[in-house]
Amino acid sequence: MRNVISMTRLRSAATVAVLCVALAGCVTPRGLHPTGAKIDPNSLKSDRSLAGVPLSPTAWPNKDWWVGFGDPQLSSLIEEAVRTNPSLDEAQARAMQAQAAANSLNAARQPQAELDASAIGARLSSKDPIYPSYDLGTFAWSKSVTAGFSWDLDLWGGKRAAWEAALGRSRAAELDAYAARIELSVNVARAYVNLGYAFTEQDVAERELQRTTQYLALTRRLVAGGLGTPQQEALADSEAASAEQQKAQADRAIDAARSSLSVLLGQGPDRGLNISRPRVLDLGQLALPDTLSVNLIGRRTDLVAARWRVEAAGKDIKAARTEFLPNVSLTAMAGFVALGGSTNVFQLPARTYEGGPALSLPIFDGGRLRANLAAANASYDEAVARYNTLLIGALNQVSDLVSALASVRTQIALEKRAEIDAQKSWQDAISGYRGGVTGPLTPLISRQQLLQAEQRLAALESQQADLSIRLIDALGGGYGADASSGAPEQNGTR
Repeated sequence: MRNVISMTRLRSAATVAVLCVALAGCVTPRGLHPTGAKIDPNSLKSDRSLAGVPLSPTAWPNKDWWVGFGDPQLSSLIEEAVRTNPSLDEAQARAMQAQAAANSLNAARQPQAELDASAIGARLSSKDPIYPSYDLGTFAWSKSVTAGFSWDLDLWGGKRAAWEAALGRSRAAELDAYAARIELSVNVARAYVNLGYAFTEQDVAERELQRTTQYLALTRRLVAGGLGTPQQEALADSEAASAEQQKAQADRAIDAARSSLSVLLGQGPDRGLNISRPRVLDLGQLALPDTLSVNLIGRRTDLVAARWRVEAAGKDIKAARTEFLPNVSLTAMAGFVALGGSTNVFQLPARTYEGGPALSLPIFDGGRLRANLAAANASYDEAVARYNTLLIGALNQVSDLVSALASVRTQIALEKRAEIDAQKSWQDAISGYRGGVTGPLTPLISRQQLLQAEQRLAALESQQADLSIRLIDALGGGYGADASSGAPEQNGTR
């Protein structure tokens, strides 16, 4: 009896020793960790760059910001584009794929149960048969009805972390779809502004063509009367030809702008032909949110999506770390199995069952788990770096657009002054011609200066409208606090 007890103790000690050696030799995540750290928005100073710009807590763009421009046709075009542009369907499909992937990982965390039933007939070998021929004959049926159960207990939360990572990527994909709608509305508005500028260019080109045609006709009369030279006539003809070229270019610009809008609307080229001439947009006064650097990260879809991806990468690290730990799963099976064509499978002697826990622990894997963890750490660092890059770029983009708008508005004020002077000079030239003080060419030459001033002013006003729309986009394009309430916390999980 003592010998039996001694042998039992010896076997137990040997088992413990083997387990200790195995655990000591297990792969570990020691020394592997991410190094990326998100930038604090408060550390990005912009007070000096944005000094003098009016601040207001209501300066964030509205969800339907385009309505504020006061052009019903623009509002109608953007709403149509959101309904019909196929690129939005593509972005939404990607979001649905990401959601399906998250649902699949979540399902893997739950207990699994299945029911199998089969009836398989087979000719039995007569060479060294397993069952004697007098019992089953040469052909027999194998019938079974079994129910199985399995459940990975996920002791360390690795599967949950993997699901949460996929869920974060799914939310980021949803934000990408939302960002696609914002980008589409911005592109429609910018194309609409471009169409309006093309019409203005056409007006100026038509007036310039009229002026150069009159100038050429007068020059030809002067040359015919001996008061001009052939060189003057050639110069006037050259100006008229250039004006015709500018008119053709302006006509083409209108067609190109309408074609661009047709593409954005997801329609054929004839759709653009039905778009009327845009009216002058009401741009309002420039103002910036008073909490720009802090709240910008919750107003721009690219930044919110980047934060979700950082969070997802942190969950991936947790999931990779749990792979180093032992795991327990439960499996069970019960059912009926019987042989023979006339045998009733549903009988007590045909019952079968099995079940029990299973323990898995990685010991030697050639470095696979450490490589997976290193890759997860690198993905986290990459996601953090991209977030930091986007944050820095976003704040600087807003500052640059504000500076550009201020410059353009100053240029517009100066160009309006130049236009007024050119208008006065032309009127004086007309009065001088009517009073016999100047010749007929003087008003036409003065008219050229006025048309050039009008052209430069139209270009600046179009640039101002385009910059205003781009600033709205840089401020989030109407992605407000209500839409970003599901954004992750600032302190990401590593």
